[in-house]
Amino acid sequence: MNRSDNSDPPDTPQAEAERKAAASRTTWTSVVVNLVLTVVQIVVGVMAKSQSLVADGIHSLSDLVADFVVLFASHHSGKAADEGHPYGHQRFETAASLVLGGLLLAVGLGMLWSAVGKLESPESVPTVHVAALWVAGGTLVAKELLFRYMLAVGKKVRSGMLVANAWHARADAASSLVVGLGIAGNLAGYPLFDPIAAAIVGFLVARMGWGFAWRALHDLMDGAADEREVTAIRETLAGTPGVAGVHDVRTRKMGDMIVVDAHLEVDAAITVEAGHEIAVEARARVMSRHPVLNVMIHVDPWRRPDRDHADSSLPAVAPAAAGTWVAGSVADAGSR
Repeated sequence: MNRSDNSDPPDTPQAEAERKAAASRTTWTSVVVNLVLTVVQIVVGVMAKSQSLVADGIHSLSDLVADFVVLFASHHSGKAADEGHPYGHQRFETAASLVLGGLLLAVGLGMLWSAVGKLESPESVPTVHVAALWVAGGTLVAKELLFRYMLAVGKKVRSGMLVANAWHARADAASSLVVGLGIAGNLAGYPLFDPIAAAIVGFLVARMGWGFAWRALHDLMDGAADEREVTAIRETLAGTPGVAGVHDVRTRKMGDMIVVDAHLEVDAAITVEAGHEIAVEARARVMSRHPVLNVMIHVDPWRRPDRDHADSSLPAVAPAAAGTWVAGSVADAGSR
């Protein structure tokens, strides 16, 4: 999400509280919906002899477990920073996404395995009852409505976890559509359509689980923020009065937030206090315009020797010669 526009509201304690309350409210809504769907789908699926509807019911059950994982993460990620976690507990959300991804991957592979087993024995596939088709249609409508509700709330409070959970509901709606088509094909005289639909649902669930787990693993390994957001942060730093140049901007994800390290080039002739004030202003600008948790700034002298960027591969030289070489290097950096 790019929030370089000055009109965007900064992250405040009130905004964080609103995000936490929204996560709890929408997730409990999802819990109720998935609980009802799980019971109805599995019971009707067994009675109507529809493997795909039972698979979709197991999918809803995994969603129910995932909802409790989200509630757990939302509760713990809102805790204030402490001595053991000086940057806060935002990565609880990332860890929850990793657990959710692993859960979905396991469930999807299990459903896929079961469906393939049925396809290997086509004579064992029964004709399903029409009640399964009605349940699949109702599930599709319920999941789509849940998706629209959760997506709207997630965007409003700027919670990546809620938005991810919303798209999870949309994928559930798509899988319910596949299940409905499979059941309709079975009723039309093509029995294999039902296990084929179950296999497709299993593949979709496994694929989604892998995506969630991979992204969460990337963030837990201090993966960088989106390139567009990094560019916007760099522009905000460069636009601060007194900043002559910006380099070595590095970012890492911390839940939905970002931690930033950057080097700012300022006039070498000004006082340390003046350079510090420029760094404070640059930090305040980034914190107010972007989803940034903290900014660590290193101040470099502009058009003066900067040993941070001396080329260690060059041989040692006399101080005067070294000064001449580094000055040229820093002048180039200042012109970046």
